[in-house]
Formats: sequence, structure tokens, C-alpha cells
Amino acid sequence: MRCPSCGTEYEATAKYCIRDGSVLQTQSATTALHRTIQVPSPRGILTDPAAELAGKVLERRYRIETRVGQGGMAHVYRARDETTGGLVAVKVLMSHLTGDGESALRLRREAEYVMRLHHPSICPILGFGQDFGLAYLVMAFLDGETLTNRESQQGPLSLQSAMPIMLDLCAGLQHAHDAGILHRDLKPENVMLVKGPGGQERAVLTDFGLAKQHIAGPAVMKLTATGIVVGTPEFMSPEQIRGRAVDHRSDIYSLGVLLFELLSGQLPFAGTTAQEMMINHLTSRPLSLGSVRADIPPAVDAAVARAVANRPDDRYASMSAFGGALQAAAR
Repeated sequence: MRCPSCGTEYEATAKYCIRDGSVLQTQSATTALHRTIQVPSPRGILTDPAAELAGKVLERRYRIETRVGQGGMAHVYRARDETTGGLVAVKVLMSHLTGDGESALRLRREAEYVMRLHHPSICPILGFGQDFGLAYLVMAFLDGETLTNRESQQGPLSLQSAMPIMLDLCAGLQHAHDAGILHRDLKPENVMLVKGPGGQERAVLTDFGLAKQHIAGPAVMKLTATGIVVGTPEFMSPEQIRGRAVDHRSDIYSLGVLLFELLSGQLPFAGTTAQEMMINHLTSRPLSLGSVRADIPPAVDAAVARAVANRPDDRYASMSAFGGALQAAAR
């Protein structure tokens, strides 16, 4: 399926474009934009040994059952923990990145950071290891769907449906921020919607692969020693794009962009390329949420606008403050 407006390609079951809300059409494949959401071709999968682990047992414990996803750095499998009998998810670094010190360090850092976090809206990481020459980490298996899938199936969400998701994310991110950890890659692809024991749905943050930790005191770390920009262009804060020091307010900005997309089906900043998108984040005023969706209360519009303010000092002081403002505005 392909968006007739922006050209983004999706899986065959998708109905709506999560970039601009257009109804998807069946068309011949064209060059997709920087945020293509599709299953890689079998040819690409077969060239990577990390994508052929079904049936193997890692560290004599985790029996790989089936591949359930793929990101920019890793394959994700459903596996059976033969020690406990329970299901787990195993994130395996792509084989061509195994020898890359930075990629392996990023995977290990994700494990070390998230293993310190204990919150129902953060996917737990259970362990980290190496086998078959591949680095991997073991996570709790989340039986649900990504927020991207929900958006592409249903189109823009109602305020009533979006608000519990946002409050879950604000709570999980506040917990991470209290521990000094920034996510830095918030986007719908990194949010899972799962059902709890009582049938109530909750939003769970995944993929802390770009996470950074604050240094002692109020100061923060640079993104990288060389100032290289990392993240997803549609959701990156201006300071993150510039490669400057970031703090928790950068995550607030990204979550504000995510909410705008969730409610409107489009992004607050236009752009047909990654470069154009980043320039507009730096130099343009965001669209007003109320201008693209008339039924959104002005107070919610104002809360989103404050979250995506260009200057960090103009945003909310904390995720809890953002969540509280949204809850009050929705009422």
C-alpha cells in the first residue's frame, strides 16, 4: 500500500498514512521516503545470518521461534525461555554490525539503562549476551500492536482514545527521566499497545537504543562526542538536530510531535526529505493542531504547542507537568 500524497509505503493491511492522513492506495512500488514502514524483502533477509535464527537456541536457554520484526539495527524474535517456560523477545544485532564497536555498545547500553528501570510503561530488559557470533538482548514479550499499526489501521485517534496512551507514556518517561535517562527516539514505532490482565490496554515504551544518561548535577551530555545527529527527523527537537546538549525537554518535544500526529494524522512540520524536515523544525512555526482538526479543544491545542516550542525553556518543565496539562485540558 502507498500514500498518494507523500509516497510512503506500508504493509498490505494498512489503510491510512500516518504522515498526512491520506487513504492508502495499491500502486506499483516507488522510492519511499525516509520513514518507510514495510517488511524487508526476502532477498535482504537471507543475506543476514542474524535473520536466520529460527529453531536455534541461544546460550542453551532461549529457543528462537519466529522473527516478529526488524529495526534499523536489529532483528526481533519471539523465543521460549527454556528455564522458565515463558515467552520472551530477543533483539539480535544485525550481523554486519556485530563488529561495529559503536553499535554493540549501543545495544549493551540499552540493556544496562533499561534494566535499572521498573515501570509498567517501559518494556523490561531481562539480559544481554552473545552467541553464534551475534550480540543480543532479551526483553519481555509484549503481545500487542505498535502505535504505528493502530494509526495506519484507524487513522487519527479520538482525544478519548489518545489520552490514556499519552498519560502512560508521560508516566513511563518521567520514571526514566527521574533515573537520569533520556529516550531520544520517541515515535509511534517505538510504542506498543498491550492488554493487561484485566483487559485494560496500556502503552509501553520500547527501543531505548539511543538512550543517553545525564551526567551528575543539572548538566547534560552531548549527543555524541562528534556531534553526529541521531534520531528520527520527524520527531527530533531543534537542539537534537543541531547536535547540541539535550535534556528531558527534548523528549517532551518529541512526545508533543507524536501527539500531534496521533490526533491529526499529519505532522506539525512539513517536509518531503529528511533534510527538509529538519530545517523546518529549526526555522518554521509548527502547524496549529486546531487548524487541522476543528474538534480539538483549544486547551489541548495550547498544550501541544507548548510542548513543541522551539526553545527548551518555553516547554513544560517535566513530563509530569505535560501529562497533567493534557489531562486538565482534555477535561
